[in-house]
Amino acid sequence: MEKVIDIQHLKKSFGTNEILKDIDFSVNKGEVVCIIGSSGSGKSTLLRCINLLEKPSGGKIIYRGQNILEGRHDIYAYRTKLGMVFQQFNLFNNHDVLSNCVVGQIKVLKRSRKEAEEVAMKYLDVVGMSQYIQAKPKQLSGGQKQRVAIARALSMEPDVMLFDEPTSALDPEMVGEVLTVMKKLAESGLTMLVVTHEMQFAREVADRVVFMDQGVIAEEGTPEEIFNNPKQERTKEFLKRVTR
Repeated sequence: MEKVIDIQHLKKSFGTNEILKDIDFSVNKGEVVCIIGSSGSGKSTLLRCINLLEKPSGGKIIYRGQNILEGRHDIYAYRTKLGMVFQQFNLFNNHDVLSNCVVGQIKVLKRSRKEAEEVAMKYLDVVGMSQYIQAKPKQLSGGQKQRVAIARALSMEPDVMLFDEPTSALDPEMVGEVLTVMKKLAESGLTMLVVTHEMQFAREVADRVVFMDQGVIAEEGTPEEIFNNPKQERTKEFLKRVTR
């Protein structure tokens, strides 16, 4: 199996508060890994450390064989390899949908506008938003905004897609449309790392589920193992609370 990201002994503290304690795990090419756990367990911080929005306090992040925390790595070049989808969409409000998906490609990947628009249209089509290219974010529903945000991240043609609770800011009736798109992406063989509280999605779509608790990985395994036969008491308690 080809490891895309390999995390070793990763730590993160804010002052004296240790959020991540000695995290080890990896993501293989084409794999969908879902991270579950209570609020405050360190899930989002882990994702933010992986794409260096937060600087880890210790450990290694090995991307395709290189520890990107060591030496002089081009952080921006590394970040372009990781598509990030946030809870709050983070779209550019003054740009229309197409422009939202084009700007990064032109600026960062130095694509021509024509090429950038072709790529953007391809992915807006994938997420079912190609008929809204002239709309501004304020004219869209939450679910539509998140689908545009996914298309924008995909337009950079990253190696790995990181999703940080992509449905948590959505009204319940919009969650399905976003999860449907994510399911389609998973089936297409995209490498995905998803922090989620949608247990049904993790159960159906993940190749591997990682349960985090108080800054450590308490347990990981296939959805079958984690949901049907958890070994740790903490995993059992968590699942009892969230799958009632």
